[in-house]
Amino acid sequence: MPEIRKAAVIGAGVMGAGIAAQIANAGVPVVLLDVVPGGARAAIARLLKTEPQAFMAPSAANLVTPGDLGPDTGLLADCDWIVEAIVENLAIKHQLFAAMAPVLKPGAIFSSNTSTIRLSELVEGMPETLKRNFLITHFFNPPRYMRLLEIVSGLHTDADAVAAVASFADHRLGKSIVTCKDRPGFIANRLGCFWIQAAIVTAFDQGVTVEEADAVMASFGVPRTGIFGLADLIGIDLIPKVNASLAEALEPSDAFHSVNRPLPFVEAMIAKGLTGRKGKGGFYRINREQGKRMEALDLASGEYRAAKPVAADDASTLLAQESKLGHYARSVMANTLGYAVQLVGDAADDPASIDAAMRLGYNWTWGPFELIERIGHETFNALLQRQGLAAKFLPKPGPRLRSPGVVFLEDIKAGSKPLLANSSAALWDAGDGVACFELTRKMNTIDIAALELLERAVDDVARHHKALVISSDGPHFSAGIDLARLLFLINTADWRRIERLVELGQNAFRKLKYASFPTVAAISGYALGGGCELALHCSAIEAHAESAIGLPETSVGLFPDWGGIRELLIRTRTNGDLAKGPMPSISRTFELIALATISKSAPHARELMFLKGSDGITMNRDRLFANAKARALKLCENYRPPDRPVFQLPGTSARLSLDAAAEALQRQGKASAYDVMVAGALASVVSGGSADITRTVTEERMLILEREALMSLVRRPETRARIEHLLQTGKPLRN
Repeated sequence: MPEIRKAAVIGAGVMGAGIAAQIANAGVPVVLLDVVPGGARAAIARLLKTEPQAFMAPSAANLVTPGDLGPDTGLLADCDWIVEAIVENLAIKHQLFAAMAPVLKPGAIFSSNTSTIRLSELVEGMPETLKRNFLITHFFNPPRYMRLLEIVSGLHTDADAVAAVASFADHRLGKSIVTCKDRPGFIANRLGCFWIQAAIVTAFDQGVTVEEADAVMASFGVPRTGIFGLADLIGIDLIPKVNASLAEALEPSDAFHSVNRPLPFVEAMIAKGLTGRKGKGGFYRINREQGKRMEALDLASGEYRAAKPVAADDASTLLAQESKLGHYARSVMANTLGYAVQLVGDAADDPASIDAAMRLGYNWTWGPFELIERIGHETFNALLQRQGLAAKFLPKPGPRLRSPGVVFLEDIKAGSKPLLANSSAALWDAGDGVACFELTRKMNTIDIAALELLERAVDDVARHHKALVISSDGPHFSAGIDLARLLFLINTADWRRIERLVELGQNAFRKLKYASFPTVAAISGYALGGGCELALHCSAIEAHAESAIGLPETSVGLFPDWGGIRELLIRTRTNGDLAKGPMPSISRTFELIALATISKSAPHARELMFLKGSDGITMNRDRLFANAKARALKLCENYRPPDRPVFQLPGTSARLSLDAAAEALQRQGKASAYDVMVAGALASVVSGGSADITRTVTEERMLILEREALMSLVRRPETRARIEHLLQTGKPLRN
């Protein structure tokens, strides 16, 4: 199978530049060419400024070599994979293919990112040497965040070329691969466009408001944007263009034509520049003159008005309701799910591929066949008949698509019982001598029960296993301490129980760190506060590339008190990029914690030193658990726990310097008076309290400093106010 060591993207538009950025995120050099002189360079500059960011860390941009199509075409000569991402025009694509064929090295793989044009049309007139290594790789926008990659191959496509791209996209780009038939729109856009068009047309026909339509769709597990919010996100002007392309390519008998009709209202919106988030507004807009009021477009009058929240029942109840919303739900979902059934054997070989495409490409919670299973076959067929549609033979959805080597914690838990468990955590046998510790509260928050079970788990693993992985079934590793429980203890002035919580966390995490066996934290989503501290105490971390890792406790008037300060000091003092001596390490640790720094990705976390250079980064979330387990088993070879550290800390002189830095931020209006107070307590800990540079400070002393400073802060009304505000609003308070 060919190996992809260097890639290229032709076309530096939003999609092409995004694909190039994701290849660079994988650590692979990539050439980006554009027909507009300087267009590729401008695209890279744009990506470094826009949100959401295409690069996981700014340094990834250094792996992108920009150039101009024509003068710099020779840059493609040593590329293993070239992706075409130019305008959706078959004639222009054919011209490009003809010009590229002589430049590419033998065996180079060439693919098109087309979303509408069939492979059989793309390869017309193509040389056999190129045709053998040509396929369609349909990314979804933005390429960094959307996991779906649709792959289409032809009769002439070499199987090794397909396997090479699929493996690279899976392991290096973090994509879930869905194989599609060579049909217009492939799977996701074929069904997705039908669904969007059916929902919008039906809303106009039945007098349903945009908020009502979005509430109904949310009941079926579609994204929180709803249908009209999704149209705003995609770009309202793009919808008629894609629909026109599909309508031209699909047979007259295809059901898509039944929902595809022009809407003068929408055409007028486009003419006015109301194209969604990228334009002057869309079906929704934020009225900044009215205090950032969210407004919705009235589909009857064409005027904006204040958006009105709408509550809709669950899907099954809606489908049975004789109401306006029930009628809308039946009309849209009967047509959409009925169309999905027709695509089996046409767009895809099996229902699982269609389910995966809609979950991954359109963020549906359940694919269409999974929805039908939830509704029930009899109910679904009755629904079709009620809408005047023929009853369907319904294939079972089957198991969700899994790539070889993919293992989830849910697979391990299925049909087995935990080795240990309580209300907040559980310990599972993961096989091969590896155990798995799992936090189970909402957002995997940590409380006394979780810490008590962690201590028991360390003892159990020492007796019966050889390694431990800490992982989660859900999207997040851990959001840290249970703030609601902490607030209750503060409000009841239960200082003894709070101190018990602090001591227990310190002891449990140290017990984990110095265990006789290796431990690996499998991080995904949030690893914040106490969750980050838990990971920092492990022998190694395997982090999903999109992890948000950090110690943001200062935003609630606290700071790390379970050994996180000590662990970050160890990381910063051993980092070769910092100057020698204690102050650079102390200053960097203070800065990261005082500013409540959270990484925007795992590569960014490595730059921030929350991850060590030896820690792993997994691009594909589905492979995280298996990779963490493999890392744990690898560490078992000649494993010995780390030595206990001692610190040389300057004490008062360092604290005064850090205090001055915090006060300077206050004078600049970047910090409040209470921020400075919290920073002062933090400065005292990171500088070693009353230590001086001639004496060593033990980790036991560091933990005492953490605990004493923390206990003083939890008694402050300003800290209580910050915690209350965060729990109520989800936003930090700067009091």
